[in-house]
Amino acid sequence: MEAVRPSVGNGISWRWTTGWASKNSVKTFTIAALFGVAFSLFLLSGRQRDFGQSDTCYFPAVFNFGDSNSDTGGKSAAFRRIPLPNGNVFFRKPSGRYCNGKLIIDLIAENLGLPYLSAYLDSIGTNFRHGANFATGGSTIQPLDARMTKIGYSPISLDIQLAQFEQFKERVNELYKEGVDSNIKSKLPRPEDFSQALYTFDIGQNDLDGAFKSMTEKQVIESIPGIINQFAQAVKRLHQHGARIFWIHNTGPIGCLPFHVLDYTPTENVDRNGCIRSHNEVAQEFNRQLKESVIQLRMQLPDAALTYVDIYSAKYSLISDGKNHGFANPLGYCCGHYRDNMCWRKKTENGTETLSTSCSNPSAYISWDGIHYSHAANLWVASKVVGGWLSDPPTPITKACRMFLHSEHQ
Repeated sequence: MEAVRPSVGNGISWRWTTGWASKNSVKTFTIAALFGVAFSLFLLSGRQRDFGQSDTCYFPAVFNFGDSNSDTGGKSAAFRRIPLPNGNVFFRKPSGRYCNGKLIIDLIAENLGLPYLSAYLDSIGTNFRHGANFATGGSTIQPLDARMTKIGYSPISLDIQLAQFEQFKERVNELYKEGVDSNIKSKLPRPEDFSQALYTFDIGQNDLDGAFKSMTEKQVIESIPGIINQFAQAVKRLHQHGARIFWIHNTGPIGCLPFHVLDYTPTENVDRNGCIRSHNEVAQEFNRQLKESVIQLRMQLPDAALTYVDIYSAKYSLISDGKNHGFANPLGYCCGHYRDNMCWRKKTENGTETLSTSCSNPSAYISWDGIHYSHAANLWVASKVVGGWLSDPPTPITKACRMFLHSEHQ
């Protein structure tokens, strides 16, 4: 999507009369004026291509950090391939996604006119020209400790994802300096793209999920400031490497995930949708502190644009009103069987491997597999997110660079 470029030159006017200007002086003066205008246009066109002074920003690349909600193949490449029926809608094959189709990050890429992000850890058929995805399923903001390892979360926590990004950027810069051939360059971002790219985050759900499994709810709440502080340090670390435009998703209503609800018995702690009320309250407290942290980061990083995106409200709204949007039981799910044959695992029985089975109408389900959202649900949520109606500031993703531009020109 190309940014519209305004015309330049309406502030310059030249006047002369034939009574005092010779033909030579007019000619010299005209050439100098044209040169000055051309040079100004050259500089401005470069700025416009970088960030766009018009209604639409220009993002040459997207770099994403997160967990399974935005993993496009990282965990699948690093450990074992996520099997069918995952990916059977749209991709028609295993796509490395915990979903039957597209994720929100895929729909963000579409909205920006960019190809789907290749997973950084995937070595087969990848193209990083327009960015890379460092997200992996099971990742957390906190570095993995013995408690989280025992529960089974990914060792590729946010700090590891940042280290991977730093190495990626360093290697790209080295290759450009070494003068590699055009075929390799065509699959890598340009060095200048790193400062012009959009940096997206969708992470934090596993920090809360793991805490619920090993702590009291009071202890979970007490752990939130430390988690948020580590997230803020990650943003600052990227900023030190030239990142300037950030798009930050909060965490969803974890108390509405079908696998959590199936495990939960106290009926007095269930809301009108059947979700676990106290778990959602903890998620909301996490989001409140995350939003406050983003506000603080804006003051600490005045040359950056940080957009906070309320994914929670979008997802909870869908769950609350799912039937009016064509979805069935909002706490049902389509693929796999709880604690028996989960959708992302093959089951071995009598020496024979079998795949999980999908329901006949996955588009009628909000949850794909009890934890992750379906292709149809992601389409609905993304339609609410990319337009900016749930963002602070209320900015469409195509204009997420605007605050950066404002700070640059102050």
